[in-house]
Amino acid sequence: MKILGTGIQDGLLLKPIHYQWAYDLYNQAVANTWFPNEIQLGEDLGDWKKMSDEERHALTFLMSYFNPNELLVNKALAFGVYPYLNAAECHLYLAKQMWEEANHCMAFEYVLETFPIDREQAYGAHVDVPSMARKEAFEVKFIKRMTEQTLDITTTEGKRDFIRNLVAYNIILEGIWFYSGFMVALSFRQRNLLRNFGSLIDWIVRDESLHLKFGINLILTVLEENADLQTPEFAAEIKQMILEGVEMETQYNEDLLPNGILGLNADYINQYVRYLADRRLEELGFGAHYHVSNPAKWMATANDTLQLVNFFEATNTSYEVNGATKKEER
Repeated sequence: MKILGTGIQDGLLLKPIHYQWAYDLYNQAVANTWFPNEIQLGEDLGDWKKMSDEERHALTFLMSYFNPNELLVNKALAFGVYPYLNAAECHLYLAKQMWEEANHCMAFEYVLETFPIDREQAYGAHVDVPSMARKEAFEVKFIKRMTEQTLDITTTEGKRDFIRNLVAYNIILEGIWFYSGFMVALSFRQRNLLRNFGSLIDWIVRDESLHLKFGINLILTVLEENADLQTPEFAAEIKQMILEGVEMETQYNEDLLPNGILGLNADYINQYVRYLADRRLEELGFGAHYHVSNPAKWMATANDTLQLVNFFEATNTSYEVNGATKKEER
């Protein structure tokens, strides 16, 4: 059996497991289950009142971006990934990931409900702010190929479109753009601000680390099983997609932090973005492109999916479902 396919009656039996990595990720995702209201976000309201206008703008800007894009990822999974896979274990994981994206959306709604943020303005920003709208248009372009046109997954071009969609969502959106925003969100806690909000982001990042790992494994598996995709031209196209994603994020971060806040400015974030891009390129089998150091040493664990999962398992197991069982297995 190959991982790609569209047979409705294929993938109806879970055992034997064909792709153990997908099954393991599903089990880990279930163990990671959490709910936004477990965080006492209202305790951060005092910090909000002390924050500068620039800091409040940064937090609002992040919510404006994260909220609709969590739902956009769900569309990419539902229409651009799930229908084209055969393996039951992959379907199990994707079902859990889709629930997690919905949970993240509700988490960001919780932020919008707790802090005095103008919801209309926050909702409108992904359309009204050119750098944010450009990123969304980039993503929509790839999902439209999967949803609004005929895609034959048995052809080389159809398989290429499948990979393009995965790179757009798993690597660029979730693996670079989201991680860049997570760093900014967690930077407030570095200055002893918004500590409960930081915990909420921790839990979201823990989920996203698994999303990224699943996406990378899926891309590499499809490439391994389909020799017709293994051409220098297609590899160059994929790399160029990632570099274009970096360029778009660079402009976005200028709008996110036009004047900078204490210890953080757009140049700092964009160096981090280039560092992330090099990691993603390496995980896909390319060499590093930017060769920059990580400016956010305190975020080092967030740049390696395995380290990240282990880090949070070691320090944040209080809400892990069947946590005692998981500890015994390790």
